[in-house]
Formats: sequence, C-alpha cells, structure tokens
Amino acid sequence: MLNFELYNPTNLIFGKGQIEKLSTLVPKDAKILLAYGGGSIFKNGIHEQVINNLKGFDIVEFGGIEPNPHFETLMKAVAVIKAEKIDFILAVGGGSVIDGVKFISAAVNFDGNPIDILQKRLLIKENALPFGTVLTLPATGSEMNSGAVVTIEATQEKLAFGGSALFPKFSICDPTVIASLPKRQLQNGVVDAYTHVMEQYLTYPHEGYLQDRIAEGILHTLIEVGPKVVENPTDYALASNFMWSCTMALNGLIQKGVPSDWATHMIGHELTALYGIDHARTLAIIGPSLYQIMFETKKEKLAQYGRRIFNLTGSDDEVAKEAINQTVAFFHTMGMDTKLSQYTDDYSKTADFIVNRFNERGWKGLGEKQLITLDKVKSIVEMSY
Repeated sequence: MLNFELYNPTNLIFGKGQIEKLSTLVPKDAKILLAYGGGSIFKNGIHEQVINNLKGFDIVEFGGIEPNPHFETLMKAVAVIKAEKIDFILAVGGGSVIDGVKFISAAVNFDGNPIDILQKRLLIKENALPFGTVLTLPATGSEMNSGAVVTIEATQEKLAFGGSALFPKFSICDPTVIASLPKRQLQNGVVDAYTHVMEQYLTYPHEGYLQDRIAEGILHTLIEVGPKVVENPTDYALASNFMWSCTMALNGLIQKGVPSDWATHMIGHELTALYGIDHARTLAIIGPSLYQIMFETKKEKLAQYGRRIFNLTGSDDEVAKEAINQTVAFFHTMGMDTKLSQYTDDYSKTADFIVNRFNERGWKGLGEKQLITLDKVKSIVEMSY
C-alpha cells in the first residue's frame, strides 16, 4: 500500500430535519453570504428553511451561480464580500454552487490575480474565507472534500483546483431534499458518483485491498439504488443510500494508499466547456472509450471489476471486455447517451481541439501511469463520437 495522509475536518450532519441545527453551526455574530444557483431552493422550500433557521444573523444573498460555475460570476460574489465585509459563506445547492463557493472562499484574500488559482492550479492552504454547505443535489461529493472545478467562460476552459483550506466547516445532508429534483439531475448524480469511484478504482491491481472493497461496495450500492431512486426519490432508504454513496465516492477515503486515474474527468471537462454537456454525461461518453483504448494497462483491474461487480466468468480478456459492455449498459439504464454525436452535430474536430488544449497546458501523460499520451487522448475522443 502507498503511504498516505488522511485529513478531513468537515463536520457532516446527515439525515432528516438536520437543517434545524444550522444556527448552532454558523459562527456566532457572523455576517453571512448566502450563495445559491438558479432559484430552485425557492420552489422546494429550502431557502425558507435556511432563513428561518438563521434568524438574528446578518445575511446578504447572492444567487445565479451556474451549473459549471463561471469564474466571471464568482468574481462578482468576491466583490460583494469585500464591499459588505462578510466573514462566512453558506453554500445552499449542489456541487456547482459548493465548488463556486470554494473558489470565492479562496479568491477573497488571494494575493494576486485569482484567475491564477485556476490556470496555475495553485493549492490553497491558508487564508480562505470559512464556509459551510447545505447540500440539495447529491452527485459530486464536494460537500466533504477540498476540490472544485470552475469554468472560465472567456476562454472556454473548465479547470480543477483545491487545497486543504477548502474543506467546508460543516455540511448538512438531508436526503429528503432530493424529492423535488428532476429525473435528469438524479440520473446525473448516480453516474457522476459511479465514475468518481471508477477513477480511483479502475487502475491496476495493488495492495489496497480494503480500499478496493469499499469502492466496490459503493458501486454495488449505486447499481442497486440508482435506477430506483430516479423513479422513487421520496423513498428515504433509497434517497439516503444514494446521498451517502455520492459523499463516500469522493471524500478522500477510497483514494488513500492507491493509484488513481482522473483522465476521464479531464477529457470530459473539455466537452462541458465546448458544448455545455452535463458533467456526468461527458463521463458516460468518455469513460467506456478510455477503458477500451487503455485496455491492456487496465485489463487486470477490469477483470476484477467484472467478476466482483457483475459476477462475470471467463478469461481475463473475456471478463474485462464484457465488464466495459456492462458499464455502458448501466449508463443506458441511468438514461445516459454514451456517444458525443448524440449531443452535438459539430463533433468532427473535437479530438484535435482537446489535444491542442492539453498540449498547450503541458498535459502530455494522463492517467495512473501517465500512459495516456496526446495520441491516446485523440483516439479516446474519436472513439467516443
């Protein structure tokens, strides 16, 4: 097993009605920026619950954080914080709102041009403005990790950043909030979490036996509850297991002591930046093609995955190939189209564009062994058409 450090200071408050604890979690006398997205929290009653549980606090609201939050929008929030002398942020939303708030938190006291946080992938280890979250959409795990992804609209770039100062102080996770979510968002959440696990699991055989079993446990749970929770989001057993699986998929636990990949995400981010395709759907497009192009380096782990998750039998080659087919079938069950041409007609130059982007950034060897060269990236994207 590889050496590791596990640090996760987020206080996770999980279950029905936990929003009532909000006033005890926010620092006394804090002036709060209440940050949210497109306004669904007004329709589902969550905004009202938050305000009712923060009586006596000085609150400034900032709405309109986009799915795939834009740097340009977030900088407006930074200006509000400075003008209003705000000292705590409350993110009420899904992964996009929470990711956006992580950037705002990092940018407020940043010495320099905050765009460097994204373009130079700077680690934020200090001077971040404290924030908490009320999760409304399970998917990204951002409520219990220190990573985030932000889009620079001007350059059509979607870039990841993070650092130990960007863990939420607390996150309230009430599974009943998913009752009003559209099916598409629930489908996205399941596939996003599933692929988060795959990025940390589907590499090569190693000595992190427990990490593998935990990862497989999350995959099994998502396969079991995913299709059902889309149809029955008010079922508390389904909703709670879905929400907890999404958190566990990316709170740092299963990645410790093992290799991880993340190339599917890095390529997928480009599809979102170019075409506005939902993040989870870009993963469903790219993941299966990546497993096929990188088949020889991933074959042993694909075979383990096929046997343990889908109960497949046969040679390593047979099981590994069928495991990819079964993964695509699961994505289809979850309502995903898995080819780029099903989302846009303007796809013919996509591979070349992404390869040029990666070349400009110096990203010439992705994946767990840095074997995903620019040629391989081109093949993966073209296979995804």
